[in-house]
Amino acid sequence: MHHTIDPVMATGFKRVGHAMADAARRETLRHFRVRGLGADNKDAAGFDPVTIADRAAEAAMCAVLAQERPDDGILGEEEGAKPGTSGLTWVLDPIDGTRGFISGTPTWGVLIALQDASGPIYGIIDQPYIAERFEGGFGVARCVGPTGETTLAVSDTRTLSEATILTTFPEVGTDAEARAFHAVAKQCKLTRYGMDCYAYALLAAGHVDLVIEAGLNAYDVAAPIAVVQAAGGIVTDWSGQPAHEGGRIIAAATPELHSAALEVISNAL
Repeated sequence: MHHTIDPVMATGFKRVGHAMADAARRETLRHFRVRGLGADNKDAAGFDPVTIADRAAEAAMCAVLAQERPDDGILGEEEGAKPGTSGLTWVLDPIDGTRGFISGTPTWGVLIALQDASGPIYGIIDQPYIAERFEGGFGVARCVGPTGETTLAVSDTRTLSEATILTTFPEVGTDAEARAFHAVAKQCKLTRYGMDCYAYALLAAGHVDLVIEAGLNAYDVAAPIAVVQAAGGIVTDWSGQPAHEGGRIIAAATPELHSAALEVISNAL
């Protein structure tokens, strides 16, 4: 069961979330599309980049929390876990989609989530370059962007044949995971690639219907789960269980679409 949060507390949490998003927006934009921005590789076996922008944005968000919510826990991509005493944890990904960031594509985002022991209860997906912020939780499901404010609501797509599906990498994960994804995608109307967290924002806004990914971390998914669920969607792992610890993720607009995709996945694995 989730914490009971009264409206005054909820207003405070939202204020802190936006303060962190504003702080991270300033830091990421200082470095985005700057030629010669270096990236360190975190993965000896491949390429998992981290930049000065990742580190600066997370430090800026942690500084907000140190002042505003010092008793809350923090789980951040760059600085790791800091236990708290309140029973609440902020899950932070300063730049989700660093590969996109260093390539200059405006498809990365800053992820901020508040969760209790049961999972995420509030989330923000912020795209600083196009000044677009998706927010979900505490009775709110909205996007504020260049064209104003809109309410987030998932599509009513119920069948794979009518669905648009998104994933970040065509190879998805392992060979088996890729086979499972492509088995679903083959039955969908349209397949798109390369969006990182922005895929979940588009799902929450009703523009795509299905996001299927593998190999994710907790900080990759907490905010997207909160935003998609606030917009009326469903997010689980590939066996229909809670997904906020990461791993294999399926996000769908409707329960019918979710069930249809899960069935194809289970048959393909």
